[in-house]
Amino acid sequence: MPMSLREYLEFVHDKDALWPKPPPVDPPRAKPSLAPLPGVRAVVWNVYGTLVRIADGELLHEHPQQLRMQVALEKTVEEFNMWNSMYRTEEAPWEYMFQRWKNALDEARLAGTGRRGDLPAFDSARLWRKLVAQLEKKEYEYDRSEYGDPDELSEKIAYFFHAKLQGAEAAPNALRTLQSVADAGLKQGVVGSTQVFTLAQLQRLLGEQGTVPPPGELFEPGLLVQSHQVGARPPSPTYWEAVLERVAGLDLQPGEVLFVGSDVPTDLAAARKHGLRTALYAGDKLGLRGKLADLKNPASKPDRLLTDLAQVREILTIA
Repeated sequence: MPMSLREYLEFVHDKDALWPKPPPVDPPRAKPSLAPLPGVRAVVWNVYGTLVRIADGELLHEHPQQLRMQVALEKTVEEFNMWNSMYRTEEAPWEYMFQRWKNALDEARLAGTGRRGDLPAFDSARLWRKLVAQLEKKEYEYDRSEYGDPDELSEKIAYFFHAKLQGAEAAPNALRTLQSVADAGLKQGVVGSTQVFTLAQLQRLLGEQGTVPPPGELFEPGLLVQSHQVGARPPSPTYWEAVLERVAGLDLQPGEVLFVGSDVPTDLAAARKHGLRTALYAGDKLGLRGKLADLKNPASKPDRLLTDLAQVREILTIA
């Protein structure tokens, strides 16, 4: 029986201790705003930059520092034994793979929804599946009993590459806060830019803070609005229509949903525009996006400001 994606994450991290780490927490100078927000029945979270501290503050598919790309691709080629199935050129293996990865990226970035104002989102595992198909032309082989079919393998490659490219860890008090919200009987979900491995990665990182309950106990499946599935990322109109559709499907009004994120101009402003309540997480400069003008502009100003994720309990009056 092949490993699930979640099982693979545990396996590969147990096998390899050399993973990049994000920089230490660097709190900005900010004063929290914690007055209670009445009428909230659900909380939706941004993952990268809020629940998960990730190097560079957001998930990247291509890093501007060439050395970072080189190391991540070298490790990926080695981990999945790709070199023997590459065409021999004068390029180093990582350069060979980089050109093909970049071509796949550029093609995905050009494939939009066809709707004005939408920003495309794609599943990086599908891009790796294309590269695996190229390797298969030269009789690429791997252990299917361990990694599964080519689609399942590609999901594992996608995670490995991203994890080698950018270090990540759960934000301080992330598990404690999510558990408190769930225990209070509020619906809880994820809204924002994601990949196929995002929820498995989040669960693994939360596990470093304590015992993590099954995903269904922390999150409402109907509120997991993942950009790689929608095909558009925030602040795209198509993406937010998908969010509002999920909200309505759970018999919720937008004003009964609190969105917690760290990106004011891209995420919180759009959430506010669509009627959600908003809370800015400003506990770490790493993922914080926005200017002072954004915090003063009525169109983007968040309803509340948190300097610690655990403070969401105060604005929701959770004991």
